Amino acid sequence: MDIHEIPGGVSAEDVAKAHARDVEVQSKYGVNYHKYWVNEKAGKIFCLCHAPNAEAAKQVHREAHGLVAEKVIQVEPEVADLFMGGSEVNGAGAVVFPGGTPDDRDPGIRTILFTDIVESTAMTRRIGDEAAMELLHIHDDIVRNALSDLGGREIKHLGDGIMASFVSAAAAVKCATRVQREIAKQGRENANCPIKLRVGVAAGEPVEHHNDLFGCTVQLASRLCSNAQPDQILVSNVVAELCEGKLLSFEELGELTLKGFDHPIRAHAVNWADEVSA
Repeated sequence: MDIHEIPGGVSAEDVAKAHARDVEVQSKYGVNYHKYWVNEKAGKIFCLCHAPNAEAAKQVHREAHGLVAEKVIQVEPEVADLFMGGSEVNGAGAVVFPGGTPDDRDPGIRTILFTDIVESTAMTRRIGDEAAMELLHIHDDIVRNALSDLGGREIKHLGDGIMASFVSAAAAVKCATRVQREIAKQGRENANCPIKLRVGVAAGEPVEHHNDLFGCTVQLASRLCSNAQPDQILVSNVVAELCEGKLLSFEELGELTLKGFDHPIRAHAVNWADEVSA
């Protein structure tokens, strides 16, 4: 997958023409450009292709239209599908939102969610392996049911939590809200063995300054999760902005100093106890 950055924005028509020229010359280099995501306002294009190496992919762009990518990263097809989804494509090769029209182009932004059972190791020591495993299964069922209902895709099971990807930031926040509510209900019904959960949510583009798909976004969501209090959902400022007008309630927390980030990160807590159940 590669990234093109066009200062001042880009038109979908121009991108479609460039992709068509890629398709015309790609066979010379053993490359197949499958599809692309375009963020017209931000002037960013993300192309997914199968190629023998990064240079071959660049050479297709170079010969076809001269728009060489700023960065190319290697991705496993299965991992790309998990993060990006099945990706419906219009006639020009642009990815569109599921069920959308050919003009409903997907800009490629994804929201990453992490859950983490608080003090899972201490809990296992306190109640034993078998009881702890039962609670983990409860957590997994709650999270997976919410993912299924709200369009999330499980990326990885982390032992005491789950990482997931969403096309919609609002859907990710609603999922986190539902999970916390169900976990709280479980705690009320099982006062001797309650689960306490923390959740972190961040959003970003597929190709960043790291060499991993959504590298910085995954790291940020993970750090927000680690810094959340028990029963808390922490989200990045980008997620809060993407949820404007969605009737979701946030409390601004200011800037947090997170491990691995050079600058403080502006964060918000979701007022999930006040939200209408999704």
